[in-house]
Amino acid sequence: MENKVYKGKIFTFNTTWSHISVRIVGEDGETKHTRIGGLLSFLHGKELTFTLTCPSSIGKLVLVELEKQDFPQDPWFVRKVQVTCPEGKTYTFPVYTWIEDDDIHRFREGTGLKDVDDHHLLAKYTRETELRARKKIYCWEVYKEGLPLCMKADDACSLPCEVRFSFTKAMQFDLTAAAGLAEIKLTYLEDCKVNWPSFEEIYKIFRGHKSPASGYVQQHWEEDAFFGYQFLNGVNPVLIRCCTSLPCNFPVTDEMVFLHGGASLVNEMKKGNIFLCDYKNLDGVRTNVINDKRQYLAAPLVLLHKTPEDELKPIAIQLKQTPAEDNPIFFPTDAKYDWLLAKTFVRSADFNEHELNVHLLRTHLLGEVFTVSLLRNVPKVHPLFKLLIPHTRYTLQINLMARQTLISPDGVFTKYSSSGGEGMFTIMQRSLSSLTYSALCLPEDIRDRGVESVPNYYYRDDGLKLWDIIHRFVNGVLSCYYNNDDDVQQDTELQNWIQDICEHGLLSQVGMGFPQRFVKKDELVKFVTMVIFTCSCQHAAVSNAQFDYGGWMPNIPISLQQPPPTRKGTATEETLLKTLPDVNVTVHGMAVLYLLSKQSSDFVALGQYPNEHFCEDAPLNAIKEFQRELEDLHETIGQRNKSSEIRLAYPYLDPKRVENSISL
Repeated sequence: MENKVYKGKIFTFNTTWSHISVRIVGEDGETKHTRIGGLLSFLHGKELTFTLTCPSSIGKLVLVELEKQDFPQDPWFVRKVQVTCPEGKTYTFPVYTWIEDDDIHRFREGTGLKDVDDHHLLAKYTRETELRARKKIYCWEVYKEGLPLCMKADDACSLPCEVRFSFTKAMQFDLTAAAGLAEIKLTYLEDCKVNWPSFEEIYKIFRGHKSPASGYVQQHWEEDAFFGYQFLNGVNPVLIRCCTSLPCNFPVTDEMVFLHGGASLVNEMKKGNIFLCDYKNLDGVRTNVINDKRQYLAAPLVLLHKTPEDELKPIAIQLKQTPAEDNPIFFPTDAKYDWLLAKTFVRSADFNEHELNVHLLRTHLLGEVFTVSLLRNVPKVHPLFKLLIPHTRYTLQINLMARQTLISPDGVFTKYSSSGGEGMFTIMQRSLSSLTYSALCLPEDIRDRGVESVPNYYYRDDGLKLWDIIHRFVNGVLSCYYNNDDDVQQDTELQNWIQDICEHGLLSQVGMGFPQRFVKKDELVKFVTMVIFTCSCQHAAVSNAQFDYGGWMPNIPISLQQPPPTRKGTATEETLLKTLPDVNVTVHGMAVLYLLSKQSSDFVALGQYPNEHFCEDAPLNAIKEFQRELEDLHETIGQRNKSSEIRLAYPYLDPKRVENSISL
């Protein structure tokens, strides 16, 4: 009887000196371990062909075994294996793994399978073995009490190869102040511990790095309309909310404010035209000492009014939370530098709220929790793993680098921001304790903040479209594997994933609204949508614009070195210059914002999946539709941004500028 012939290809990233042994396991049998290739086979390319024979058909293929022999310390990255059976059907085995030892490594055929659908004994054993091994590698660690747990790792080299930066990114990216200062050619100012003598001197270091957006910021940063615009489309577009009644600690009256058309506050609030930004999270935070000088951080309340011209303008600013005679409320009708100084304290407060809560906590730290829990609880063959793993790329390493170079005792934020040190962790701990699930789900967040109809809110407009596109995509993919709520409830690995997130990411805090387990399929789709949106779109919205808006330091001072004013009528340009950070603090802040806004050369845009984890037609079709909708939105946003009617182009949620994952 003629042997059955199985023809295969191994697609690799690099060559190896080792010999390779291969075995294929099917539902009805398996081939023998067969030694193939070797040095000469890999010198001529990154595909190795092989042929295996078997006396009879082994049925539907289940897994492939690879063993690297002779040179166990010779790392070898395998992308995938393809095998064509005697019957003509081709099976794909996604691998995307570095093999560094001489153990036998098993990789599943590409069909997504939940645990309850996985019946082959060796396949189930492989699934269980994989998760046991992963839980030893991906361990939780407390970085700081009251913050989400992180992955335990001493440095980048101790991270598993699969989650490290690519060689290209590792060579190009260095998240240190020295690297940033060198790139923007300001190293010569890193030890200049003096005040800025004039705004012209600040401009001299800025002009060599300005973009069209940052140039616009430099020209308009003093204007009230641009001050209000930044709450909608700047780096922190999630704080502003509709004000239906004034907080009791913000005693603003009609007599104090000028409203266009002579309207009253009560009537304007009823119309939905009054908005509030409250930085109570910063109240009483211990501030930093920089250049041997105590720094200052306000906890302002800002009242804004939507004018008949559809501009959002500030009408009142109180710099501290408790009303008092030495805590005046500032108005646009005050003297120029009184008003500008008040707005500067708001912009500096916004920097700290944005970087520590909106950016670091709500995207980076939560993204790490989603990632570590996925790697600990969900095997590669699971459809959830296939769906989410592209959205975790580089997140563990960038967060590790942030802990080591930005918020460590010697980190740039620790040394040069007004909240550096103890204050940073106070802000993040408060932020986590007040975090809600709805705040991470954009449609609900927009509704809860009452900003559904604010004009010119491009973050909201683009974000909601992206949320809907991602939601349809997630529903399309998961519907291939979950027919009903029972399928969701019976998926133990899925339930372990969400439970690990709640326990280690949210520290088992109650009242936040997060699902403790998935009961309904709709709940699963919504949560996975939130995860992808957070790790791609939301991060892009609060990260990509940092240098555009903060490159001109007076618009976003990283720290302030004079206390908030206690009375009016004394501020001058000199007062403002003495309040702004010293020269060395300015350039270190610019350097970090530059690095955090710089797109890497191996950037992967939202919806692009170079690694082929899915192989069935249904999820592949869902990916194609996802990409088509993202392309349409890209065209729509591009046309909008060309319009002469918009104040400043908003490109940060253009799908082609949104990265698939938090990698920066």
